[in-house]
Amino acid sequence: MKLLYSPASPYARKVLVLAHETGLIDRLAVIVAGASPTGPSAEVAAHNPLGKIPALVLEDGTALYDSRVICEYLDGLSAGPRLFPEGAARWDALTRQALADGLLDAALLTRYERVLRPEEKRWDAWDSGQTGKIRSALDRFETLVGGDADGGPALDIGTLAMACALGYLDLRFPDLAWRAGRPALAAWYGAFERRPSMAATVPKG
Repeated sequence: MKLLYSPASPYARKVLVLAHETGLIDRLAVIVAGASPTGPSAEVAAHNPLGKIPALVLEDGTALYDSRVICEYLDGLSAGPRLFPEGAARWDALTRQALADGLLDAALLTRYERVLRPEEKRWDAWDSGQTGKIRSALDRFETLVGGDADGGPALDIGTLAMACALGYLDLRFPDLAWRAGRPALAAWYGAFERRPSMAATVPKG
């Protein structure tokens, strides 16, 4: 299987962390493929008409996207730990994944506004609205992880997505200082980011 990805993409990182945690990483050929909202990659678009990464190309040429679909597909192949739980726990995990991905959606829209849009056309109210969503999601994260580094939800797709979202904020938004006023979240992430799967997938860009 081929995974088209970018070293800075938090969505691609989520796939890679899951692949490490489930023991499937050696089954993936990881291929760097650039993608931009203003200049889509022909290589990526050949597999995903939206021109977005990550995209997983199966051995028969079938392509899967986006990260949520790829993660669940890979989890289904795992003979070991499963990160998509069953029953009521599934809906909790999927909701936390949706919250983390929503934070990332807002973060990426903010970055595009600040980096790609010409300065004279930037919209301050848009920027403030998106960063407000990020802060609101972070405040909810704080309530979800418990009172110390060992508390909070178990390892699943929800916690994995939350950790990748926080890693992206460290990469692109250090000025946001997300740890300030969120001691439980800071402690939880400090422990989570030491997992081998996280250390092996630190974003670059």
